[in-house]
Amino acid sequence: MMKASLAAALGCVLLSLTGTVAGAAEIKFLCPVAMTAVMSELIPQFERASSHKVTVEYATVGVITDRILKGDAADVTIVSKGQSEELQKQGKIVAGSQADIARVGYGLFVRKGASKVEIQSVDAFKRSVLAAKSITYIDPATGAPSGIYAARLMERLGIAAEAKAKTRLGKPGAEGLEPVAKGDAEIGLGLTSAAAPGVELVGPLPAEIQSYTEYAAGLLVTSKQAEAGKALIAFLSSSAGQSILKSKGFEPR
Repeated sequence: MMKASLAAALGCVLLSLTGTVAGAAEIKFLCPVAMTAVMSELIPQFERASSHKVTVEYATVGVITDRILKGDAADVTIVSKGQSEELQKQGKIVAGSQADIARVGYGLFVRKGASKVEIQSVDAFKRSVLAAKSITYIDPATGAPSGIYAARLMERLGIAAEAKAKTRLGKPGAEGLEPVAKGDAEIGLGLTSAAAPGVELVGPLPAEIQSYTEYAAGLLVTSKQAEAGKALIAFLSSSAGQSILKSKGFEPR
């Protein structure tokens, strides 16, 4: 029933935008790897209701931005809000096509079934990191915001040296938490939307050290499927799309 109602809502979005769902198009979509899990649910629903086909290419927002700046041809992209605004200024994203999608903060993860650690305050979080035998987060060198944030947070808390000695750097996406799932790392730091089998979210980080990545979608000037691209963006920012984003750990726009 839930999927049927979402599909109906998507149909209304498409009809209000284009007046019809006829005329299938192929959309090339550049999307942050952090959204892999949610897009695996959103995109099939969009395709069924619209008749369009979406080819999704995942990468970190840094890599996506670099590709766009170098002229990579695509139809729609999602990057951070700041990057989207900059790309629009540089004439890479169609003016006025930007739509805020969602934001997501950071949290601490443990292996499924493991005892939860204390992170209710900054001091408690710091003690938990220092007490852990091993930790993991995405390698900052990949350009992933969560990895950059984690490394800077360790420095900010004055425990960078202690943390570095026991840190196993992961890859972007769910692979960043694999060491936790396998028992190779006791705790993991990442986006609250991170979905990886075998791990559990302890909770979001304290407000004093919390940070958010805001995501925005936009139509690229290289798009040859502008109307279909607009329909995809409309769905992602619609109430139907937002409800799925919320169910996957994102905060609606």
